[in-house]
Amino acid sequence: MTEKMKILNHLQSREDEMVELLETFVNIDSPSTDKASVDRFARLVAAKWQSLGADVTILPQKEYGDHVRAEWGTGEETILLLCHMDTVWNVGETAKRPFRVENGKAYGPGVYDMKAGIVQAIFAVKTLIDLGLQPDKRIVALHNSDEEIGSLSSRQIIEDEARRASAVLVLEPSAKGGALKTWRKGVGDFSVTIQGRAAHAGSDYEKGISAINEAAHQILYLHGITDLAEGTTVNVGVIQGGTRTNVVAEACTLGVDLRVKTMDAANKVVPQILDLKPVDPRASISVEGGLNRPPMERNERNLRLFRLAQKVGREMGIDLDEAGTGGGSDGNFTSALGIPTLDGLGAVGDDAHAPTEYILISSMPERAALLAGLMLEI
Repeated sequence: MTEKMKILNHLQSREDEMVELLETFVNIDSPSTDKASVDRFARLVAAKWQSLGADVTILPQKEYGDHVRAEWGTGEETILLLCHMDTVWNVGETAKRPFRVENGKAYGPGVYDMKAGIVQAIFAVKTLIDLGLQPDKRIVALHNSDEEIGSLSSRQIIEDEARRASAVLVLEPSAKGGALKTWRKGVGDFSVTIQGRAAHAGSDYEKGISAINEAAHQILYLHGITDLAEGTTVNVGVIQGGTRTNVVAEACTLGVDLRVKTMDAANKVVPQILDLKPVDPRASISVEGGLNRPPMERNERNLRLFRLAQKVGREMGIDLDEAGTGGGSDGNFTSALGIPTLDGLGAVGDDAHAPTEYILISSMPERAALLAGLMLEI
């Protein structure tokens, strides 16, 4: 039996243990916006790594949840594993719909995005230890608490770790059918504030400057920037303005989302959004925001890592495809630094951020085995 098949068989024999740990993880609320809850989960994640003999450091944060850094193995170089602990689900969600298994699928808040990925990372390293296999490089698993809200407190930590790494493996959920992600769009967030002048809509209409009327022009302009062929989308998703129907609206605010596939596209579009000019010269416009996550571009560095994962998969009888997505992850940061990055190594399932999210239980040992084998090859 080959080394890679030993890894897979070992993990398949541990499937029940993986599900047991996943149940424990999922039944702990860890919303990005509740520090106490994420901190509680962080201590559990830290304890699991410590039980494997990893060198664990809690990275305390004032406003956001604490981050966890676990290091295992030897070698001058490192492989960075990225796993976020936070979910989009509020405190109390696990009480309303706790972890459950049905027809070979596991359900629960954050099960797919991305608590199963954390379980798989832990068991991948545990299997290497059990089988006496040692990667040439040290493994650093970084678990952050704020990925779902932009990684505001963890971005610098992630980038610092990535600069010391030979490769970055992201345990975010897979694309459809288990495909790995070789690209992700960059994400921008903007707030557009339009200032007009209030007036009585009946007796003094001509004295007013409608911020809502100006907003209508700006919305059409912004949506017109969208270029589907280039992978660029601009979406005004929030509008707030006006006070009463009989008052010419004095102010209006737009919330704008931008997605781009390349930095060339970002460098073209971001200035267009920041430099909005009013159609009605009597109105004024101010824009705040920018690119929150640079795009993870489909480049040769990332593709080499994907092809290596394909090779490992073939040795285990697992076929792997590549894909991309319009959503961002912490892999966007590391890829933009020029570090080979492969995303989507986490759970196989569907419906992220929805009450119906699930994972395929049988895929967990396979994905953990793929990760373990890949760490041996890098």
